[in-house]
Amino acid sequence: MQPNETDIEESKGFDPNSTSGTFIVAVVLCLVCAVAVSLAAVGLRDLQDRNAKNKMMRNVLIAAGIWDDTKHTDADIPTLFENIDTRLWNLPAEGKPDGSFNTELSLDSYNQEDAASTPAGSIEIAADADVAGIKRREKVSRVYFVKDDAGKVTSIILPIKGKGLWSTLYGFLAVDATTRESRGITFYKHGETPGLGGEVDNPKWKQKWRGGDSSLQLRGEDGKVSLDVVKPGNASTASQIDGLSGATITSNGVENTIHYWLGPDAFGPFLDEFASGKLDVASADNPAAAKESETPEGESSPAAEGDSAGDGNSAS
Repeated sequence: MQPNETDIEESKGFDPNSTSGTFIVAVVLCLVCAVAVSLAAVGLRDLQDRNAKNKMMRNVLIAAGIWDDTKHTDADIPTLFENIDTRLWNLPAEGKPDGSFNTELSLDSYNQEDAASTPAGSIEIAADADVAGIKRREKVSRVYFVKDDAGKVTSIILPIKGKGLWSTLYGFLAVDATTRESRGITFYKHGETPGLGGEVDNPKWKQKWRGGDSSLQLRGEDGKVSLDVVKPGNASTASQIDGLSGATITSNGVENTIHYWLGPDAFGPFLDEFASGKLDVASADNPAAAKESETPEGESSPAAEGDSAGDGNSAS
């Protein structure tokens, strides 16, 4: 007896080429891929956190003038950091206009970048004070005290960020122990155009921020920010530095960034207090920092804002 069409259809079973079969295959593949990606993300979490932390520490060392790409590796970071005292500082805010050391958050678990993006961990900057163009900033910031072998502070490393042309520039600024002179700068994350605004990473330009026979003056004796980024070749005073050729807007962004973070609404009161000798930084431990932060562990790098085609920086 010959089988009819119904018997033939029933004997086929699962058909991946049918509409329903295609849908089932797609769903299964999606589930398998999702599980694989999730497992990889969980498995690599510790490694990613460790790499992100090393990156931040390495950039602090670069700003401090301690890191040498030709001879140092990540394995050297713990040793190089032995003379750097890391603290948490309450930036000026309502109720604490002058700032103070933070004694509540855990230094190990506090994530500064996450805090800056949450209402609980940040404050909105008034429009007339937001010269850096960042709109919000974290309430608590890390500060790094670089000490010599005798325990004397030689420089202070401060996290900074501000708008360039296409992106937010994230970096570290080093000031000397008088809090007036520059000792180094580095920008570790930005989306400025290579060859123009992207020259903030150029070692030759960053060398101008180092201490030396003619150190760059960041603040005057009165504590007011004096830095002036001028057109290339026009720097003529101790507080002036040549800007980036062809990148006026990015150069202005660097100047505005430093004016905000060294000003009265950010690190200005901290630097004034340190310069007066009122801050006790003799201990190498973060004071009373045993309480765990509510922010995730790790020091993840902030996402760079996308670089656009072309550069609107005007020629200098």
